[in-house]
Amino acid sequence: MAAFFHMGGYAAFIWPAYGLAFAVIAGLVWQSIADYRAQARLVEKLESVAGGRVRRGARAAGKEDFR
Repeated sequence: MAAFFHMGGYAAFIWPAYGLAFAVIAGLVWQSIADYRAQARLVEKLESVAGGRVRRGARAAGKEDFR
């Protein structure tokens, strides 16, 4: 087991790389969750200002819609 943690003499390079990769991934997860919560709050605020969820009628897009 000690040989595994020693990594053939390269442990001083490998373990910090693993730590840095873990820190970056954890930061991205944290940022994604925080942004999701902020966007959810914004949607709730906009929906309350608009008087509820705004739904548009479903209709097929014709050529006149793309002029």
